[in-house]
Amino acid sequence: QVQLVESGGGLVQAGGSLRLSCAASGRTFSSYAMAWFRQAPGKERDFVAASRWSGRTYYADSVKGRFTISRDNAKNTVYLQMNSLKPEDTAVYYCAATPAAPYSGSYYYTATSYDYWGQGTQVTVSS
Repeated sequence: QVQLVESGGGLVQAGGSLRLSCAASGRTFSSYAMAWFRQAPGKERDFVAASRWSGRTYYADSVKGRFTISRDNAKNTVYLQMNSLKPEDTAVYYCAATPAAPYSGSYYYTATSYDYWGQGTQVTVSS
């Protein structure tokens, strides 16, 4: 069983930055794929970024060049650095994890691929 706890959300002006953290329990964190998803009110949960155990990363087109996912396996923590934030980035951000490691990159973009989820942290970007 893996437990995920997000932190770092808040209110920021457009153009600002935030760094989200997701602390994971468990001794096998380094072998898990970790991801961030987000869900705005009335919308589906959307993929943001993922990090495979190998270090390979994936990003949604809407955040490429602005967001960076990273992980510190010694601390069992994955981060999402968000720069140049826009009002449309406003959402609840969720951390997710899966022990699966298929080669196909498309696997990591899909919410149903992940077995474990955090409770979410609110990010609000004002214009």
